[in-house]
Amino acid sequence: MPDITAYIKALEPRIVGETLERVRLGSPFLLRTVQPPISQVEGRVVRGLRRIGKRIAMGVDGELWLVLHLMIAGRLHWRPRGAKLAGRRSLAAFDFTGGSLVLTEVGTKHRASLHVVAGEEGLRSIDPGGIEIFASDLAAFREVLTAENRTLKRALTDPRIVSGIGNAYSDEILHAAQLSPVALTRKLTPQEWERLFAATRETLQLWIDQLTGEAEDGFPENVTAFREGMAVHGRYGQPCPRCGEKVQRIRYAENETNYCARCQTAGKVLADRSLSRLLGADWPRTLEELEALKRR
Repeated sequence: MPDITAYIKALEPRIVGETLERVRLGSPFLLRTVQPPISQVEGRVVRGLRRIGKRIAMGVDGELWLVLHLMIAGRLHWRPRGAKLAGRRSLAAFDFTGGSLVLTEVGTKHRASLHVVAGEEGLRSIDPGGIEIFASDLAAFREVLTAENRTLKRALTDPRIVSGIGNAYSDEILHAAQLSPVALTRKLTPQEWERLFAATRETLQLWIDQLTGEAEDGFPENVTAFREGMAVHGRYGQPCPRCGEKVQRIRYAENETNYCARCQTAGKVLADRSLSRLLGADWPRTLEELEALKRR
Protein backbone atom coordinates (compact mmCIF):
# COMPACT_ATOMS: atom_id res chain seq x y z
CA MET A 1 0.00 0.00 0.00
CA PRO A 2 2.64 2.66 0.84
CA ASP A 3 4.60 2.03 -2.36
CA ILE A 4 1.55 2.04 -4.64
CA THR A 5 0.24 5.16 -2.90
CA ALA A 6 3.59 6.89 -3.54
CA TYR A 7 3.53 5.94 -7.22
CA ILE A 8 0.01 7.31 -7.60
CA LYS A 9 0.99 10.51 -5.80
CA ALA A 10 3.86 11.00 -8.28
CA LEU A 11 1.81 10.03 -11.35
CA GLU A 12 -1.24 12.22 -10.75
CA PRO A 13 0.36 15.57 -11.73
CA ARG A 14 2.17 13.91 -14.65
CA ILE A 15 -0.59 11.97 -16.43
CA VAL A 16 -4.09 12.86 -15.16
CA GLY A 17 -5.68 15.06 -17.81
CA GLU A 18 -3.05 14.00 -20.36
CA THR A 19 -3.58 11.88 -23.46
CA LEU A 20 -2.21 8.35 -23.49
CA GLU A 21 -0.80 8.46 -26.99
CA ARG A 22 0.58 4.95 -27.27
CA VAL A 23 1.24 1.74 -25.34
CA ARG A 24 4.37 -0.17 -26.30
CA LEU A 25 4.84 -3.72 -25.04
CA GLY A 26 8.36 -5.06 -24.66
CA SER A 27 7.07 -8.43 -23.49
CA PRO A 28 3.95 -10.12 -24.93
CA PHE A 29 3.53 -12.02 -21.67
CA LEU A 30 2.83 -8.85 -19.69
CA LEU A 31 -0.69 -8.36 -21.11
CA ARG A 32 -3.12 -10.85 -19.55
CA THR A 33 -6.37 -9.81 -21.28
CA VAL A 34 -7.52 -9.65 -24.90
CA GLN A 35 -10.86 -7.87 -24.53
CA PRO A 36 -11.04 -4.93 -24.65
CA PRO A 37 -7.97 -4.78 -26.95
CA ILE A 38 -5.19 -2.61 -25.61
CA SER A 39 -5.29 -0.48 -28.76
CA GLN A 40 -8.61 0.94 -27.54
CA VAL A 41 -6.95 2.90 -24.72
CA GLU A 42 -4.63 4.77 -27.07
CA GLY A 43 -5.57 8.35 -27.85
CA ARG A 44 -7.73 8.68 -24.73
CA VAL A 45 -7.34 11.12 -21.85
CA VAL A 46 -6.45 9.79 -18.38
CA ARG A 47 -9.24 10.69 -15.98
CA GLY A 48 -8.07 9.12 -12.73
CA LEU A 49 -5.83 6.73 -10.79
CA ARG A 50 -6.77 4.21 -8.12
CA ARG A 51 -5.16 1.61 -5.93
CA ILE A 52 -6.81 -1.82 -6.22
CA GLY A 53 -5.08 -3.92 -3.56
CA LYS A 54 -1.46 -4.00 -4.74
CA ARG A 55 -2.38 -2.81 -8.24
CA ILE A 56 -2.35 0.60 -9.93
CA ALA A 57 -5.47 1.30 -11.99
CA MET A 58 -5.30 4.01 -14.68
CA GLY A 59 -8.69 5.12 -15.94
CA VAL A 60 -9.13 6.70 -19.40
CA ASP A 61 -12.10 8.09 -21.32
CA GLY A 62 -14.76 5.54 -22.15
CA GLU A 63 -14.64 3.80 -18.75
CA LEU A 64 -11.58 1.77 -19.73
CA TRP A 65 -8.92 0.90 -17.17
CA LEU A 66 -5.33 -0.27 -17.46
CA VAL A 67 -4.43 -2.19 -14.31
CA LEU A 68 -0.78 -2.85 -13.44
CA HIS A 69 0.37 -5.39 -10.88
CA LEU A 70 4.09 -4.89 -10.19
CA MET A 71 4.47 -8.06 -8.10
CA ILE A 72 7.78 -8.22 -6.18
CA ALA A 73 10.29 -6.91 -8.70
CA GLY A 74 8.29 -4.59 -10.98
CA ARG A 75 9.30 -0.90 -10.97
CA LEU A 76 7.98 2.24 -12.65
CA HIS A 77 10.16 4.99 -14.11
CA TRP A 78 9.36 8.40 -15.59
CA ARG A 79 11.41 8.95 -18.74
CA PRO A 80 11.55 11.44 -21.63
CA ARG A 81 8.79 10.95 -24.19
CA GLY A 82 9.43 7.99 -26.49
CA ALA A 83 12.10 6.41 -24.27
CA LYS A 84 13.41 3.18 -25.79
CA LEU A 85 12.60 -0.20 -24.32
CA ALA A 86 16.08 -1.62 -23.89
CA GLY A 87 16.84 -5.15 -22.72
CA ARG A 88 14.73 -7.90 -21.21
CA ARG A 89 14.00 -5.88 -18.08
CA SER A 90 11.89 -3.33 -19.98
CA LEU A 91 8.36 -4.69 -20.23
CA ALA A 92 6.25 -1.75 -21.38
CA ALA A 93 6.09 1.98 -22.00
CA PHE A 94 3.06 4.27 -21.79
CA ASP A 95 3.68 7.37 -23.88
CA PHE A 96 2.17 10.71 -22.90
CA THR A 97 2.73 14.22 -24.26
CA GLY A 98 5.05 15.12 -21.38
CA GLY A 99 6.94 11.87 -20.98
CA SER A 100 6.85 8.08 -20.93
CA LEU A 101 6.01 5.80 -18.02
CA VAL A 102 8.28 2.76 -18.32
CA LEU A 103 7.71 -0.56 -16.54
CA THR A 104 10.76 -2.72 -15.76
CA GLU A 105 11.15 -5.94 -13.82
CA VAL A 106 14.35 -7.35 -12.36
CA GLY A 107 15.03 -11.08 -12.62
CA THR A 108 14.27 -13.84 -15.11
CA LYS A 109 10.79 -14.69 -13.80
CA HIS A 110 8.58 -11.92 -15.15
CA ARG A 111 5.46 -11.89 -12.99
CA ALA A 112 4.26 -8.33 -13.41
CA SER A 113 0.94 -8.13 -15.26
CA LEU A 114 -1.22 -5.69 -17.21
CA HIS A 115 -4.99 -6.01 -17.57
CA VAL A 116 -7.35 -3.89 -19.65
CA VAL A 117 -10.87 -3.91 -18.21
CA ALA A 118 -14.10 -2.01 -18.78
CA GLY A 119 -16.01 -0.14 -16.09
CA GLU A 120 -16.49 -0.76 -12.40
CA GLU A 121 -17.50 -4.35 -13.01
CA GLY A 122 -14.17 -4.98 -14.71
CA LEU A 123 -12.29 -3.49 -11.75
CA ARG A 124 -14.24 -5.65 -9.31
CA SER A 125 -13.34 -8.76 -11.31
CA ILE A 126 -9.64 -8.34 -10.49
CA ASP A 127 -10.01 -7.03 -6.93
CA PRO A 128 -9.02 -9.81 -4.47
CA GLY A 129 -11.55 -8.36 -2.02
CA GLY A 130 -9.53 -7.81 1.14
CA ILE A 131 -10.73 -5.16 3.58
CA GLU A 132 -9.23 -1.67 3.49
CA ILE A 133 -7.57 -1.18 6.85
CA PHE A 134 -8.30 2.57 7.07
CA ALA A 135 -11.97 2.00 6.26
CA SER A 136 -12.39 -0.76 8.87
CA ASP A 137 -12.75 -0.92 12.62
CA LEU A 138 -11.25 -3.40 15.07
CA ALA A 139 -14.31 -5.68 15.01
CA ALA A 140 -14.28 -6.01 11.20
CA PHE A 141 -10.50 -6.53 11.18
CA ARG A 142 -10.74 -9.31 13.75
CA GLU A 143 -13.69 -10.94 11.99
CA VAL A 144 -11.94 -11.32 8.61
CA LEU A 145 -8.66 -12.51 10.12
CA THR A 146 -10.39 -15.19 12.21
CA ALA A 147 -12.61 -16.53 9.42
CA GLU A 148 -9.91 -19.19 9.10
CA ASN A 149 -7.35 -20.15 11.73
CA ARG A 150 -4.18 -18.96 10.00
CA THR A 151 -0.81 -17.68 11.14
CA LEU A 152 -0.65 -13.91 11.46
CA LYS A 153 1.96 -13.68 8.72
CA ARG A 154 -0.19 -15.54 6.19
CA ALA A 155 -3.38 -13.73 7.17
CA LEU A 156 -1.86 -10.25 6.87
CA THR A 157 -0.30 -10.96 3.47
CA ASP A 158 -3.38 -12.60 1.94
CA PRO A 159 -4.97 -9.97 -0.36
CA ARG A 160 -8.33 -11.72 -0.01
CA ILE A 161 -8.27 -10.86 3.71
CA VAL A 162 -6.51 -7.50 4.01
CA SER A 163 -5.80 -5.22 1.07
CA GLY A 164 -2.32 -4.06 0.18
CA ILE A 165 0.03 -5.15 3.00
CA GLY A 166 2.53 -7.60 1.50
CA ASN A 167 5.62 -9.29 2.88
CA ALA A 168 7.77 -6.37 3.99
CA TYR A 169 5.11 -4.38 5.82
CA SER A 170 3.72 -7.48 7.54
CA ASP A 171 7.13 -7.98 9.19
CA GLU A 172 7.12 -4.36 10.35
CA ILE A 173 3.54 -4.57 11.63
CA LEU A 174 4.16 -7.73 13.66
CA HIS A 175 7.32 -6.28 15.15
CA ALA A 176 5.47 -3.11 16.15
CA ALA A 177 2.69 -5.23 17.70
CA GLN A 178 5.25 -7.52 19.41
CA LEU A 179 3.52 -10.61 18.03
CA SER A 180 4.93 -13.80 16.56
CA PRO A 181 4.52 -14.28 12.79
CA VAL A 182 3.40 -17.86 13.44
CA ALA A 183 0.82 -17.03 16.13
CA LEU A 184 -2.62 -18.30 15.11
CA THR A 185 -5.38 -15.78 14.55
CA ARG A 186 -7.90 -17.64 16.69
CA LYS A 187 -5.51 -17.78 19.64
CA LEU A 188 -4.99 -14.03 20.13
CA THR A 189 -6.23 -12.28 23.26
CA PRO A 190 -8.38 -9.12 23.08
CA GLN A 191 -5.34 -7.04 24.08
CA GLU A 192 -3.25 -8.61 21.31
CA TRP A 193 -5.97 -7.82 18.76
CA GLU A 194 -5.95 -4.19 19.85
CA ARG A 195 -2.15 -4.05 19.49
CA LEU A 196 -2.26 -5.69 16.06
CA PHE A 197 -4.98 -3.41 14.71
CA ALA A 198 -3.23 -0.27 15.99
CA ALA A 199 0.17 -1.44 14.70
CA THR A 200 -1.26 -2.21 11.24
CA ARG A 201 -2.72 1.25 10.86
CA GLU A 202 0.21 3.12 12.39
CA THR A 203 2.88 1.24 10.44
CA LEU A 204 1.18 1.67 7.08
CA GLN A 205 0.45 5.35 7.76
CA LEU A 206 4.06 5.95 8.79
CA TRP A 207 5.38 4.58 5.49
CA ILE A 208 2.63 6.19 3.40
CA ASP A 209 3.59 9.56 4.85
CA GLN A 210 7.30 8.97 4.32
CA LEU A 211 7.09 7.63 0.77
CA THR A 212 4.51 10.13 -0.50
CA GLY A 213 6.64 12.89 1.01
CA GLU A 214 9.61 11.64 -0.99
CA ALA A 215 7.43 11.47 -4.13
CA GLU A 216 6.79 15.21 -3.87
CA ASP A 217 10.48 15.84 -4.56
CA GLY A 218 10.62 13.68 -7.69
CA PHE A 219 9.43 10.45 -9.24
CA PRO A 220 10.09 7.48 -6.88
CA GLU A 221 12.70 5.64 -8.95
CA ASN A 222 14.17 3.56 -6.11
CA VAL A 223 11.14 1.71 -4.78
CA THR A 224 12.34 -1.38 -2.92
CA ALA A 225 11.07 -3.85 -0.33
CA PHE A 226 14.15 -3.19 1.80
CA ARG A 227 14.13 0.35 3.16
CA GLU A 228 16.38 2.29 5.46
CA GLY A 229 14.53 2.78 8.71
CA MET A 230 12.69 -0.52 8.75
CA ALA A 231 12.83 -2.27 12.10
CA VAL A 232 13.25 -5.92 11.04
CA HIS A 233 12.47 -6.53 7.37
CA GLY A 234 15.67 -7.16 5.44
CA ARG A 235 17.71 -6.70 8.62
CA TYR A 236 18.69 -10.31 9.38
CA GLY A 237 21.58 -10.42 11.81
CA GLN A 238 21.32 -6.71 12.64
CA PRO A 239 20.21 -5.41 16.05
CA CYS A 240 16.53 -5.00 16.81
CA PRO A 241 15.89 -1.26 17.38
CA ARG A 242 13.77 -2.05 20.44
CA CYS A 243 15.89 -4.55 22.40
CA GLY A 244 19.21 -4.84 20.53
CA GLU A 245 18.90 -8.62 19.95
CA LYS A 246 19.86 -9.84 16.47
CA VAL A 247 17.01 -10.05 13.97
CA GLN A 248 16.15 -13.62 12.93
CA ARG A 249 14.56 -14.95 9.74
CA ILE A 250 12.52 -17.78 8.25
CA ARG A 251 13.29 -18.41 4.59
CA TYR A 252 10.80 -19.98 2.18
CA ALA A 253 10.60 -19.97 -1.62
CA GLU A 254 11.66 -16.46 -2.72
CA ASN A 255 10.54 -14.67 0.43
CA GLU A 256 11.63 -14.49 4.02
CA THR A 257 10.08 -13.48 7.32
CA ASN A 258 12.16 -11.31 9.63
CA TYR A 259 11.41 -11.02 13.34
CA CYS A 260 12.94 -10.39 16.74
CA ALA A 261 12.87 -13.47 18.93
CA ARG A 262 13.25 -11.42 22.11
CA CYS A 263 10.39 -9.02 21.32
CA GLN A 264 8.02 -11.27 19.41
CA THR A 265 8.44 -14.95 20.29
CA ALA A 266 9.50 -14.89 23.97
CA GLY A 267 13.06 -15.87 23.00
CA LYS A 268 12.05 -18.84 20.83
CA VAL A 269 13.89 -19.23 17.50
CA LEU A 270 11.38 -20.21 14.82
CA ALA A 271 12.31 -23.13 12.61
CA ASP A 272 13.64 -22.33 9.15
CA ARG A 273 12.43 -25.15 6.88
CA SER A 274 15.67 -25.86 5.06
CA LEU A 275 17.97 -25.56 8.06
CA SER A 276 15.65 -27.35 10.48
CA ARG A 277 15.51 -30.32 8.11
CA LEU A 278 19.31 -30.34 8.01
CA LEU A 279 19.84 -30.00 11.76
CA GLY A 280 16.87 -32.07 12.90
CA ALA A 281 16.88 -32.48 16.67
CA ASP A 282 19.88 -30.15 16.91
CA TRP A 283 17.79 -27.17 15.75
CA PRO A 284 18.22 -24.40 18.36
CA ARG A 285 14.97 -23.65 20.17
CA THR A 286 16.10 -20.53 22.02
CA LEU A 287 18.42 -17.58 21.42
CA GLU A 288 20.84 -19.04 23.94
CA GLU A 289 20.99 -22.39 22.08
CA LEU A 290 21.45 -20.52 18.80
CA GLU A 291 24.44 -18.59 20.16
CA ALA A 292 25.93 -21.80 21.54
CA LEU A 293 25.56 -23.46 18.14
CA LYS A 294 27.35 -20.55 16.46
CA ARG A 295 30.30 -20.90 18.85
CA ARG A 296 30.90 -24.55 18.01
